[in-house]
Amino acid sequence: MSVRKINFGAGPAKIPEEVLLKVQDETLNYENLGVSVLEISHRSKEFAVLLNETKQLLRELMKVPDNFEILFMQGGGSGQFAAIPLNLKGEHSYADYIVTGAWSQKAAAEASKFIEVKKVFTPAKPYVTVPDQDSWSHDENAAYLYYCANETVHGIEFTPRAPPTNVPLVADISSNFLARPFDFTNHGVVFGGTQKNLGAAGLTVVFVRKDLIGKEQAVTPAVFSYKEMIANNSLYNTPPCGSIYITNLVLKWIKNKGGVDAIYEMNLKKAKLIYDIIDNSDGFFHCGVDKRFRSIMNICFRIGGPQGDESLEEKFLKGSLERNMISLKGHRSVGGIRASLYNAVNLEETQKLAEWMNEFETQK
Repeated sequence: MSVRKINFGAGPAKIPEEVLLKVQDETLNYENLGVSVLEISHRSKEFAVLLNETKQLLRELMKVPDNFEILFMQGGGSGQFAAIPLNLKGEHSYADYIVTGAWSQKAAAEASKFIEVKKVFTPAKPYVTVPDQDSWSHDENAAYLYYCANETVHGIEFTPRAPPTNVPLVADISSNFLARPFDFTNHGVVFGGTQKNLGAAGLTVVFVRKDLIGKEQAVTPAVFSYKEMIANNSLYNTPPCGSIYITNLVLKWIKNKGGVDAIYEMNLKKAKLIYDIIDNSDGFFHCGVDKRFRSIMNICFRIGGPQGDESLEEKFLKGSLERNMISLKGHRSVGGIRASLYNAVNLEETQKLAEWMNEFETQK
C-alpha cells in the first residue's frame, strides 16, 4: 500500500487509523460469528448489543440528559432539515432560523416547504460574523429556534444564548460533533451526521427531548418520524449497520483518548497553530471570519490577500499534494483553502500543514 495521505477533507473525513485497523480485522469475522458486521441481521441479538452500546457511549461522552431520546436515522443532516419541521410543528405556524452560512441557509430553505420560516436577522454575505443576539428578532410563539453550530463551508462556529422565551433550540452539530463539550440545556433537538468526526457517511444521530415527541405533522413519512423511530428503537427500517459499527469504534477511541475534554483541548491547539500562522503572515494568508466566531474545525482562508490569488492557491494545493496532504481546496462556492481539523487529524499532521504554510510564505 502507498503511504497514507493526510486527509484534511471536510467530509467524508479522516477516520482514526486505530479504528480502520479494527474494522479491517473484523470485516470478515465480527465477534467470532463467522460473518461480517455488514452481514448480520439488524434484528439479531448481536446487533442489539452493538446498537445499545453505541447509544450508551454517546450518552456517557456527551452527558446526554435522561429526558432525551437518541435515534439513529438515515438521510444525512440534510434529511433533518425536513424532519425537524415535520416533527416539531405541532400547533405552531412558524419557526425561527439563525442563518450564518450555507448549511443553515439550506436548512431554512428546506424547512420553508413544511413551516413558515422567520429569520431572526437578515443574513449578510459574505458570511463572516454573527450579529449581536440582543438585536435579533425572537418570537415567543415560534416552534423552535434553529442554528448550525459549525458552518463547514464558511468556517463559522458559535452557540446562541437561549432565547428569552421557552422556545427550544435546535442544533445542527454535524461538523463539530464531539469535538468540544456540548450543553443540552434549552435544546429540543440536536443532530449530526457522522461522516466528519464520528466515522462513515450514512448515519445521522438525533437527540430528541421527550416532551417534543408526538407533535409531528400528519404528512410526516414514517422513516422521518421521531415517534415511529423511538417506538422501533431506530429499527423502523434497516439501519446503516456498518456506519453504526464504525461510530461505535470511534466513540471508544474518543473515550480512550480521555473523552471530549481531552479531544477539545487538542483541537484548540491544532486550530491555534494554523490561525497563528494566518494572523502573523502580514496578510499573505487571510481569514475573513470574525475572530470571535472562527471555527476550530474548518479553517477557511485565502492566499495573497482577502480575495485570494488563484494562481498562488493552485500552487499551494499542488505543493500540498506533493507532501501527501489532500482535500485542502475550499468549497466550490467560496474557493480558497479549507483545512478541516477534525478529531482524527492529529497534532503532528497539523504541524506538517503549518510547516508547508510557513515554507510557502517564504517563497512569495
